[in-house]
Amino acid sequence: VLIKENHITAAGGIREAIQKASKGTHHLMRLAIEVENLREFDEALEAGADVIILDNMDLESMREAVRRAQGSRVILEASGNASLDRVRAMAETGVHFISVGALTHSAPALDMSLLITNV
Repeated sequence: VLIKENHITAAGGIREAIQKASKGTHHLMRLAIEVENLREFDEALEAGADVIILDNMDLESMREAVRRAQGSRVILEASGNASLDRVRAMAETGVHFISVGALTHSAPALDMSLLITNV
């Protein structure tokens, strides 16, 4: 289950969004939440998110989030501004995953068609 900014606002906050989402999930489902700063990160960590997505955070904030998560079971994913020039530095912060949107939204399109004929 992915909780994004609009879900957080509609639920009344990070803790509330996580609590509401966790009521409707199976014990094998992971609850992921997108945060934009360390204050939101701390709240998501304390509320028990399984995955915290660090959205557009600078490298120092990512390193600090990794430090704060030590000893927990939370999975950290860096998202946003991931380029070939920056991805190594992002990985070196210690996050578990890096999502690269450019792989899908900026990929060149392949122009192809399928013509079916009677045989």
